[in-house]
Amino acid sequence: MSHPDSADTRCRPIVFVVTGPSGSGKGTVLSRVVCPGMGLRLAVSATSRAPRPTDADGDYHFVTRGEFEATIAAGGFLEYAEFCGELYGTPRSEIERAADERSDLVLEIEVQGARQIRRVCPRAVLVMLLPPTREECLRRLRGRGSETKERIQRRMAAYDREILAVGEFDYVVWNVEVDAAVCDLKSIIRAERLRTHRQLAAGQAAPRGEG
Repeated sequence: MSHPDSADTRCRPIVFVVTGPSGSGKGTVLSRVVCPGMGLRLAVSATSRAPRPTDADGDYHFVTRGEFEATIAAGGFLEYAEFCGELYGTPRSEIERAADERSDLVLEIEVQGARQIRRVCPRAVLVMLLPPTREECLRRLRGRGSETKERIQRRMAAYDREILAVGEFDYVVWNVEVDAAVCDLKSIIRAERLRTHRQLAAGQAAPRGEG
């Protein structure tokens, strides 16, 4: 049987959804989880917002609002949502790319999108990443230095709504300390890969005898 960090033996990817309020540290944690050897592909979202100076090549597919809405009409998204006045969505092609790479797929999306994924992919694994307190979330947002007062207020209002959805998720990871949060998320991925129904589907659960 292959190492649980590998996705090479499955023909279909596991979809991991990681959601959390702005300031929860999703990007920092995922940058250390989606790494060589973990057999993971981070889905690249499409967005109608303009690129920021801090955006790296490949962080998003930047499109106009009209292009985004046309893709919605064509059924081209696994999920999409509007957040702080901008549209974000996961192209359906991301699952196909993960399958081609024999990797599992990680989506970093909002609560609205997570709910849509639950409907279209019932076996998706939903994880909510949370800061230790609301006050710490606010401190992190202010510390970015790139958010206006209005945007911070909108993000904190979203925090208050999103925290109420925690019961809809399979796992909660508290990002009190980054190393511990990374370890917790990796443990979830390993555990999900060892679930009986996944191993049976891959033909791996039977004992292996000698000769």
